[in-house]
Amino acid sequence: MDTQKQWHFDALVVGAGIAGLQAALDLADQDFKVAVVEKDASIGGKMIRLSKVFPTLDCASCITTPKMAAAAHHENISLFTYCDVRAIERRQTEIVVSITQRPRYVDPVKCIGCRQCEYGCPVYVPDAEEGNLTLRKAIYIPFSNAIPQIALMDVENCSLCGKCAKVCPTEAVNYFQQPEAFSIRAHTAILSTGYQLTSLAQKKEYGQGRIENVITSLQMERLLAPHGPYQRVIRPSDGKEPETIAWVQCAGSRDENHLPYCSYICCMASLKQATYVRERYPEAKIYVFYIDLRAFGKNYEQFYQNAKAMGVEFIKAKVARIEPAENQNVTLHHEAMENGGGKVSREHDLVVLSLGMVP
Repeated sequence: MDTQKQWHFDALVVGAGIAGLQAALDLADQDFKVAVVEKDASIGGKMIRLSKVFPTLDCASCITTPKMAAAAHHENISLFTYCDVRAIERRQTEIVVSITQRPRYVDPVKCIGCRQCEYGCPVYVPDAEEGNLTLRKAIYIPFSNAIPQIALMDVENCSLCGKCAKVCPTEAVNYFQQPEAFSIRAHTAILSTGYQLTSLAQKKEYGQGRIENVITSLQMERLLAPHGPYQRVIRPSDGKEPETIAWVQCAGSRDENHLPYCSYICCMASLKQATYVRERYPEAKIYVFYIDLRAFGKNYEQFYQNAKAMGVEFIKAKVARIEPAENQNVTLHHEAMENGGGKVSREHDLVVLSLGMVP
């Protein structure tokens, strides 16, 4: 793209998660020309990374992948991935958006998605797409059903050995690719920017990410997902299938020192995960530590009752501290809020933190 390049559309959608894709498709089906700008290398957002959705337990990928494909092939939709929005301004009747295309170090026109560069790369690094539970190469396609199927290079971990360039059949690898600036003019803009989890390192009482068998809710999603790294639930330290799993609600949210508000959907997300684990591992002991349960939508209360009937144990308690225990287990120290209260300690094989969500 020329640095002075300008694109003109009827509408701009910032964020290509499930909400952004649906908004773009709704507009495009009404014959509006739509630009979709996404900071990740693939569209799909958080939902393409999930296992199932509540309360129906439908496959998240089965819902999202058709939307991704429909947007990618719609004649009225243009996708701009791996881009940063620098500024959005209103100029009279138009929205003017300044955007930077980050370099993939792979020519998007020449790349055919064959993954030969990935197979030839000798460098392995933790894969953030899989919650750092497995490894990827220094040049890679983000995941199997990513759109677009264009590789990108992790220059911070690339050894510059040149093997990816040698095996690329279309000579698409370009070590000297630079960021490119362009702008989009549109009549309206929709911000569909999703969320990030609060950092594991934020709360020292919960180990600050240093306890190996304490994971985030999104890491559990990857363990549960059929397209995840293992197709089964294992704990990171030793690959053991856990016999006792605890979910800790409000882990950093509803806390004036971290995130003062309730993120609204964490309770149901944990219930979904807990019931799914119960189905796959009927002998496992499942605990949910909660302050208040928010079952706020249609059929959500019934979902909660079903989880209790399946043997998920709900403990009304504020978890004060999480510590490593013997045999790589994890100990939760909590203040019981029922049955007379008191300080209680419980040991578990695996602990899942429902971290707060920040827009």
